[in-house]
Amino acid sequence: MGRHLHAVALVVPDYDVALDFFVGQLGFVLREDLRLSDEKRWVVIAPDADCVSNILLAKAKGGRQEAAVGDQFGGRVGLFLHTDAFDAEYDRMVALGVQFEETPRVEDYGKVAVWRDPFGNRWDLLQLTATRDR
Repeated sequence: MGRHLHAVALVVPDYDVALDFFVGQLGFVLREDLRLSDEKRWVVIAPDADCVSNILLAKAKGGRQEAAVGDQFGGRVGLFLHTDAFDAEYDRMVALGVQFEETPRVEDYGKVAVWRDPFGNRWDLLQLTATRDR
């Protein structure tokens, strides 16, 4: 497969709350949940089983990490959830109570709408135009 980005850490306040949202509500896949100590786990999720990039859920520890929860990207959109069926995915997420900041819009690169996870992180739901390289 060559080189690829294996995972990005997402600091969360609690492993199980994050799993309830991403896996239980959104339908992400739980790849690994390994207990490393009484307080630390290696928790890896992905949007679907075929995805090669993962999210490592990292439980915040201490004031600096706790302050970063929901603001890891300085208020910018920092995570981009791609779909090949934007309208259906948007409708499904709205029905699940996901908080979108805007109605979907069309840009040169594709269709997009900004949403927030329960911790405050800003995401794009994104469907790239067919002519756009991925």
